[in-house]
Amino acid sequence: MGNRDELLAAEQVTAENGAEPRRRDVTRVGLIVPSSNTTMETELPELFARQTAATGQRYTFHSARATLKSVTREELLAMVDKAADCAVAVSDADVDVIAYACLVAVMAQGPGAHTASEDVIARAASDNGHPAAVTSSAGALVRVLQGLGAGRVAMVAPYMKPLTAMVRDYVEGSGISVLDAASLEVEDNLAVGCLDPAQLPRIARELRREGAEAIVLSACVQMPSLPAVQEVEDELGVPVVTAATATTYEILRHLGHEPAIPGAGGLLDGRFSPVEAVR
Repeated sequence: MGNRDELLAAEQVTAENGAEPRRRDVTRVGLIVPSSNTTMETELPELFARQTAATGQRYTFHSARATLKSVTREELLAMVDKAADCAVAVSDADVDVIAYACLVAVMAQGPGAHTASEDVIARAASDNGHPAAVTSSAGALVRVLQGLGAGRVAMVAPYMKPLTAMVRDYVEGSGISVLDAASLEVEDNLAVGCLDPAQLPRIARELRREGAEAIVLSACVQMPSLPAVQEVEDELGVPVVTAATATTYEILRHLGHEPAIPGAGGLLDGRFSPVEAVR
């Protein structure tokens, strides 16, 4: 029993006011995801596992879910109404940072909406007694592109054409010209999560990308893309980012951790350093 007590004392810090214990050596990452999302909770842990292997920094993930089955404007706006409740739920885990991981739900509100969404989540967590840094996939994507100086991009999205056009308008509303936006026309969100990332290099090649300064290989947190990021970047010779890699980058920077993730593009292995990418 003595050894067990010593181990618990070494791993946990208990506040005198009765607050829950905190691990000294582990960072807690909170995610707010659509209920049908199957990708962010696989791609982000994989990326952070690579960060752990490179740096020794350790992370755990804690999610709250908001109902979303079909990627329609109506369901997306209904999900937005749940953001504050989800922030309260995930902040109960006393997380260090919260990522609002539904890019198109934010973008459906119009250009610049990520700022207000992040403020709502931060305020809800703080009012719940557990303040945390906050990012959103929508905000992370545009801030990373701006920080990279990518004034012209081409992108791939899984959405029906009207939603892809909305994402395009949102990105352009941030001062970034979208040269082309491929729309894969998948409405069911579970089906989006089953798309084959091995098809992305071909789709990226077919984009109208002359003059592009970056490629957005997945403008969606649900469309798998991680296995293709490095391949497409190596082939096309410009930075390749996704909703997941941009979100990962901002989480790391909010935590003060230098990105050291191999095999996921220059944004995360330290070759590209966006300027003032974190809000």
